[in-house]
Amino acid sequence: MGEIMTGQRSDARRNRTHILAVAEAEVAAQGAHASLERIARIAGVGSATVRRHFPTRKALLEAVFEQRVHALCDRAHALCGEDDSRSALVEWLRELLAYSLAARGLADVLSYQPLQDEAAQDSCAASIGTAGASLLRKAIADRAVGADVTIDDLLTLIVGIALATENYTDPATQADRAFRLAVAGLGVDGT
Repeated sequence: MGEIMTGQRSDARRNRTHILAVAEAEVAAQGAHASLERIARIAGVGSATVRRHFPTRKALLEAVFEQRVHALCDRAHALCGEDDSRSALVEWLRELLAYSLAARGLADVLSYQPLQDEAAQDSCAASIGTAGASLLRKAIADRAVGADVTIDDLLTLIVGIALATENYTDPATQADRAFRLAVAGLGVDGT
């Protein structure tokens, strides 16, 4: 009996891994609105199997981006050691924006309101927010960024730029321009 249970669990793990690999490719191609039915069809499983592993679209997207989000969090931690805290924060935000454009759908995940999610502390948005907040706190303490700036403000900025530019012919160039304007400010002297 135990062997049957173990065999079923290993099959379930293989199914989950395969579904996730298919989902990564589909999300990269189609964005956050990739068809769950198409993912199931390509993976060779039923829609119910996909939903058993990933009960919501958000759960699937979280799983697709989990590894890369961890890398962004590690990058934020590494940048916390930099002397120029404003430059470190801006560099990390630029990397977050670049990844949000490259991994279509990440901006959608980050735009969910994590406080309304039951598992908010485990979500991509919460992880990114915590990582970015450490860089922001340091920049505020160094008086390099205004004390009234919040990590939610900065994530809204990144998500907004990513979503607004993702369908351009050259989204990276357009997003970089919008990002530079936001960082520099609108005034001639940068204010």
